Amino acid sequence: MKKITLKVAICSIVLLSAAGCAKLDEKTYGTVSVDQGGAASASDLNGVYAQLNGQADQANTYALQEHSTDEMMGPTRGTDWGDFGTWRKLHTHTWNASHNQVNDTWDQLNIGVFRATQVITRATDTQIKAEASFLRAYFMFQVVDLYGQAPFRDPNAPNSSIPIVYNRADATAFIIKDLEFAEANLGTAPNVGKASKAAAQALLAKIYLNKAVYTSATVGGPFTFAKADMDKVIEYANKIEAAGYTLEPTGKYFQDFAWDNSEKSHGNIFGIYNTPTNVPGSAKNRWKMGLHYNQTPDGWNGFTTLADFYDSFQDGDERKGVAYPGLTDKVGLRAGFAVGQQYGPNNKALTQRSGKPLIFTREVSLNYSTEAQGIRVFKYFPHPNADGTITDSGEDNDYIFLRYADVVLEKAEAIMRGGTDPNGATVLGLVNSIRTPRGATALAAVTEADMLAERGRELYWEGWRRNDLIRFGKFNDPVDQRPAQTDKTRTLYPIPQRAIDTNPNLKQNPGY
Repeated sequence: MKKITLKVAICSIVLLSAAGCAKLDEKTYGTVSVDQGGAASASDLNGVYAQLNGQADQANTYALQEHSTDEMMGPTRGTDWGDFGTWRKLHTHTWNASHNQVNDTWDQLNIGVFRATQVITRATDTQIKAEASFLRAYFMFQVVDLYGQAPFRDPNAPNSSIPIVYNRADATAFIIKDLEFAEANLGTAPNVGKASKAAAQALLAKIYLNKAVYTSATVGGPFTFAKADMDKVIEYANKIEAAGYTLEPTGKYFQDFAWDNSEKSHGNIFGIYNTPTNVPGSAKNRWKMGLHYNQTPDGWNGFTTLADFYDSFQDGDERKGVAYPGLTDKVGLRAGFAVGQQYGPNNKALTQRSGKPLIFTREVSLNYSTEAQGIRVFKYFPHPNADGTITDSGEDNDYIFLRYADVVLEKAEAIMRGGTDPNGATVLGLVNSIRTPRGATALAAVTEADMLAERGRELYWEGWRRNDLIRFGKFNDPVDQRPAQTDKTRTLYPIPQRAIDTNPNLKQNPGY
């Protein structure tokens, strides 16, 4: 086994993910192996799973997928949340190749690909190899979706070689191959935190639904959806249904996100498994980023939704907001969207720090907002103790990446785009199977606009909105605080400049 100094090892790993070697500590601390030797173990695989924990952050992958859309913004409130414009630039589509979150996301995802590849290369256990193959596919899927090209090093290549770069179509084929191997060799899993056959099928369905985007000759479309691809979406959706996954029953929409979703969810397929004593990827960012300082629990008073997106929900639709037992009666917080006067424990009307009533307003300014402006979103929420206090060390809600309701809507969209379901399901029937249990009026027909809107209502703030808007050709449309149409090249983020500087096989995306 080759031995190299730690400073070189660090640079090699970063180069493998095409992220450059900035801020390298030039001190020598010892030596490590390029080839760690021996078969990959469960401990090695756990290191790959750990790379998923960053996906639960409010920044990076999540921010790139949500802040750039019509359902989220990060308003600056005085001196709070300015952050050198990082959130504003995402919402206004004015980022560039030096944007901090564009850079950090590239690093985070490509390190995930690299770590998974290490395990796959050394694995002798088929289960370990299959799980690592799924994880590599997940990380590379995000790279392909966000950046349109994927660097990759052959594990058998010499250390001095420069990583090859897959174009978007070839990377998509690579991902599909990984997922097909995972599907063939995985079974059920003990919890959502482990790769399973259903998880591989759910990601395959998503890949095939977006394949027209990833193989388009022109960035941003137009897209041609092949019937064969749509039939594959339906095939995988039917396999997941046959495995026993179902939608949550009437009145139980938030069961997929609550503190006991490990035990009670019927539709969660894959995510980060958290327990009261082990919270590797806490979901608390999802409520902290919107809660006001004076709410219980207190929060960071940050991100909001847009009023137009909020208005897309009917009154009576559970997904718009409900009093949640064990939450609202204890601390006053409701699940879903929060607008108007806010209440705390014992139904006490809350105030701002100035003493004025804490009334979340529909109006919000991206550049100049007060502390109470903007509609907040609490899709995940904490678990109050019996006495109404909240232990703020991290909650045990599982954080979810893939769930069955998404698969149902993907199947409906695939049928709408020309696919055929051998089970005879219809677009209208599938969409209404989502709407009716939530208290929304059944539709009489489903247009493309209806389909996109329903995906927004069902999957809001879950990290899929940008992906959906691009597929429907709506990502560049004007929205509140972004009044002008943006160029289709914005459907891809730029390759970080430092990555291009270290890998000449990378070429900057169009428009940057």
